[in-house]
Amino acid sequence: MATMLDREIHLCKALVIDGNATSRSILVAQMRDFGIGNVAQCGRVADARTLLERNSFDIVLCEQSFSGTDYSGQQLLDDLRRAQLLPLSTVFVMITGEASYAKVTEAAESALDSYLVKPHTASSLGDRIAHARRRKRVLKDIFEAVDAGRFDAAATLCVARFEARAEFWLFAARIGSELLLTQGRHAEAKALFEGVLAAQPAPWARLGIARAQMAANENAAASRTLEALLAEQPSYVDAHDVLGRLRFEQGQHEAAIEACRTATALTPGSVGRLQKLGLLAFLFGDPQEAARVLDRSVSLGVGSKMFDPLTLVLLALLRYRQQDTKGVQRCTENLAHALARSEGAPRLKRLSRCAEVLNLLLLQRTDEVPPLMAELGAEVADEGFDLEAACCLLLLLAQLAAAAVSVEGAEGWVDAVGLRYCSSKAHTELLATTAALHAPYAERVRQCPHRITQIAEQAMAHTLAGDPGAAVRGLIEQGQHTLNGKLLDNARHLLQRHQERIADAHALLAEADALRARFWTRNVRLPMADGARAAGGITLRTSVDIVREPSPAAVDPVDPVEIDGVTG
Repeated sequence: MATMLDREIHLCKALVIDGNATSRSILVAQMRDFGIGNVAQCGRVADARTLLERNSFDIVLCEQSFSGTDYSGQQLLDDLRRAQLLPLSTVFVMITGEASYAKVTEAAESALDSYLVKPHTASSLGDRIAHARRRKRVLKDIFEAVDAGRFDAAATLCVARFEARAEFWLFAARIGSELLLTQGRHAEAKALFEGVLAAQPAPWARLGIARAQMAANENAAASRTLEALLAEQPSYVDAHDVLGRLRFEQGQHEAAIEACRTATALTPGSVGRLQKLGLLAFLFGDPQEAARVLDRSVSLGVGSKMFDPLTLVLLALLRYRQQDTKGVQRCTENLAHALARSEGAPRLKRLSRCAEVLNLLLLQRTDEVPPLMAELGAEVADEGFDLEAACCLLLLLAQLAAAAVSVEGAEGWVDAVGLRYCSSKAHTELLATTAALHAPYAERVRQCPHRITQIAEQAMAHTLAGDPGAAVRGLIEQGQHTLNGKLLDNARHLLQRHQERIADAHALLAEADALRARFWTRNVRLPMADGARAAGGITLRTSVDIVREPSPAAVDPVDPVEIDGVTG
């Protein structure tokens, strides 16, 4: 006799993930007895990831441990949340035979809906699902506002629920703090995290304080917060993620690599963390470690939406330096296949060209390289030419120079990239490092901050002469020429300070803001590094998110997934 959990349960789609066929069949039967209309199942966590990337489920039951793999149900949940592939409305229940304090704490930190210890009864499972679905209904107005991109309204609802200590106030506070950080309201986010800590000792709230401090450029305070947190909880993997990002921004690259190593060791099946460690090792560490880690990330995740195709370009460069023709060709073919599936997505097109240049070099077809490089270099002033594209271009130019392959216009592209993105010490060092294989290019990059400073000082001289309007116009003109965000910021600050003395202040401010939005704000993402800022939080997936480009297809096809979608 079926026991309906609620009146809408028959409309739900559920997924059961368990490597044990007997346990899986029992869970499937229990879900049907609850009145769930559609139940799918799979026995491998990797197949579950594929299913969850491609489909939406209302309820997910997942085993914590899977024999024969170091990828756990907990890591699956963490990766899905970080990659924005799991809606907030989905109920995720972890089922495990281990009830240790560490495991329960880990589950709580990932915003798990429920944690059920074996052996369990159908009644206890039903109670967990019913409670989680009630929370989804109570917080429905918040979820709907997030899904629609109305973050201000959603944050207001969350804060109000927290302050009133209304039902599910703690979960609402966690969502609200993420919304406030997303909107750049760092002080309010920090205050909300502190309010949570005053009510109960939640490690995610302590990590949230560190993230708010980083967002407000209070790096010394963030460092103290993270060090204290990790001293108490050395296995808190999200804290290692954030610490790695902080050390990178402080220019402490060895410390950043070590933090990423620790996070990867704690979650060896995490594709995202492997890619991040591989990137840092490629740029600032050991090429052999980089090749090993990036190769593993390809084998684990190349067919996944969590996989970043930049990994294939880095791996192709490493294989080129090893003179591994087949290795470079595999990377090139994977990117070409992904590009074909994406119907010409600009980013994949650029990355595919990068790999093809390396392939041509290795095949000694150097006469075919300049036209491809001309296509890449022609993009340096495009709106979508971001920091990642700048790094890729410099890597290729330095590699070509080292191979004595001349490319017309190369020095001009190096200058254009440096003038556009050398707005901070971290960015300058990153770009110079990518060009390090050819010292003259690296030196040109390092000179760019001085050139930007000279441009700013020349413009500011008008202010000293009593004409701040001319200074602003000069900064905007040079900002439009170089696409440098720092010059545009200087223009905005001058406008705010001297707006009463500038007749067309509002028009100039609008022009500066428009330029910054088009060419700067969205383009300064450090390659494969943004996830660290959101570590420990709930990544907010919305219906207005940008559609992700298809990932490269797996080198080897996955085994068929066992699906059981019986309605009834």
